[in-house]
This record gives sequence, C-alpha cells and structure tokens, in this order.
Amino acid sequence: MKRTLTGLGIVLLFSFMLLSPKAVFSGASSGLLLWFQTILPTLFPFLLVSNLLLATGSIHYLTSAFSKICRTFLSVSDCGSFAVITGFLCGYPMGAKTAADLNTQGYITHREACYLLSFCNNTSPVFIMNYIVYQTLEDETLLLPTLFILLVSPLFVSLITRCIYKMSLIDRVGNPNTFARSAAFSTPAAERSKEPGFSFRQLDHCIMDSCETLVKVGGYIILFSVLSSIVSSSPFPLPGSKFFLPFLEVTNGISMIGSASMSMRFKYPMLLGLTSFGGFCAVMQTQSMVQKAGLPIFPYFTEKLAAALTASSLGYLYMIFR
Repeated sequence: MKRTLTGLGIVLLFSFMLLSPKAVFSGASSGLLLWFQTILPTLFPFLLVSNLLLATGSIHYLTSAFSKICRTFLSVSDCGSFAVITGFLCGYPMGAKTAADLNTQGYITHREACYLLSFCNNTSPVFIMNYIVYQTLEDETLLLPTLFILLVSPLFVSLITRCIYKMSLIDRVGNPNTFARSAAFSTPAAERSKEPGFSFRQLDHCIMDSCETLVKVGGYIILFSVLSSIVSSSPFPLPGSKFFLPFLEVTNGISMIGSASMSMRFKYPMLLGLTSFGGFCAVMQTQSMVQKAGLPIFPYFTEKLAAALTASSLGYLYMIFR
C-alpha cells in the first residue's frame, strides 16, 4: 500500500511538472540561485574544515575550550561539544552531519548522537541577523530578542530529551547524575586511539565528502523550490496552501510570511516558529545526513516541532509585553 501511494505521488508530481513547465523552470532557477549564491559559499568552508578536524583527529584542540561548559550544562561528552558548536553557529544541516560523523567515526556513541541531534541542528546566527531581522523584519530592535529566543528554544528541548535519555540509563548506570560520563556516553576506543595527522589523501576525501553533502543539500532545495512554485502558480489553489507553503523551505517561507498582510503580533511568532523548525526541506536534508549513521528521523521531527512551538510562544509573549 505504501509503495503504491508513493508511486502514485511521483506520477502525480510528474504530471504537474509537464502541465506547468514555466513554474518548474522558475522554481528550479530560484532554488539553484539560492544554493549557488548562499548555501555553497556559506557551508563549504565549514564542511571542509570540520571534515579535516575529524579526519586528522585534531578535534580535541578545538573542543578543549568548550567541553567543560557543554559537559556541565548540556551533559555531552568532550567530542560531543563539537556538534554543539557547529550546530548553533554554522546552520542547517551542519549540526546533524557533525553528530552523524562523530558517531560513524567512533568519537561518540549512537545514543549521544541521537541526543545531540535533538537540539544541535539550527539556523545560523548570520542568517538570523541578515535575512530575518535586517532584510525581512527591518527592525534592528528585534535583533537580540530574536537571537535569544531562537537560541533558548532548542536548549529547552534538550532539557526534555536529556531527561528521557537519563531515565533510560538509570537501570544500567544507577546514577543519572553521571549522564555525560555514563556507559552509554563513554569515550569510544576509536577516539582515544586517534592521533593528529594529515595527508593529501585525507584532504581529497574531505573535499569530496563536502561536495557530496552540498550536492544533496542543493538537490533538496531545488526540489522543494519546484514544489512550492507549482503549488503557488496553480490556477486551482489547494485548501490551506497559503499556510502550508511557507513551511516547505525556510528561506522562501520567511519571505512569504514577511510579505503577508498580518499584524506583527502574529507575523513575528510565525517567523520564529518556521526558523526554529527549519521547514520540511531541512528535515529531508537532515535525513540524508544521518541515514548512514542510522539515526532516527521521526524523533528529530517531533523535537523540531517542539522547538518551533516554544519559539512561537516566546515570540508571541514578547510581542504582547513589548
């Protein structure tokens, strides 16, 4: 049944593409430009350097400055703090890829990777400042509140997911207070055995891995841009499409919400919710990053919805008491 529905959906999409070639071209062009002008120059340097840090075993030099803070307040291992850094500073889907790579290369356990995935895959501060605050909202007074809310929301989710993982460890460890140093989050042998080193073969591999990641991200961006273009240009608007379309892809969605004729009291919480969620395109990108490590995507989806609800609620309260 599932296979039949999937096949029918693909056939239906192909039919719409044949009937709307102009919309397909417009959507693909805008998605490609977004990838080429924004995603490629923004993500590639971070992807390459993070891959080199993992491949050469040099991650310890970076995490040593942040590991104590992350271990104390977020209950992650020393190497797990690297996913926290990339997830909060580099944007989608760097947090998810870093957590998955740390797991597959033996730096952290599968359980810790799942925990990190629950809160370490977020929109970058640069995107929030430039695109949301300065370009869309055009209100510099909202800069600090927006950054604060979008930072706090995933951290709030981490409190919940941390409790869930702690409960699953009590029977095995006996002391939930040793979460970061428990058997499930212990330092893997691969991490302890790696010594920093460099070779051009590693560099070639890191470049190819970074390019593969960027191609996947670009493919999903173009796909969702085409879907959005087809639906928005349809002569027979789908019920609820005006509400659903912004949540397909975060960049186009922010633009749609920002240009909508609604009160800022409702527009601002919607923008925060969408930014925290990341859109369905970001969910699919994340799935492509974590499937090799075997990290489940459905818990991530529900955790991002929880973060979006938290961000929207805080944004609404801020608008009321502003």
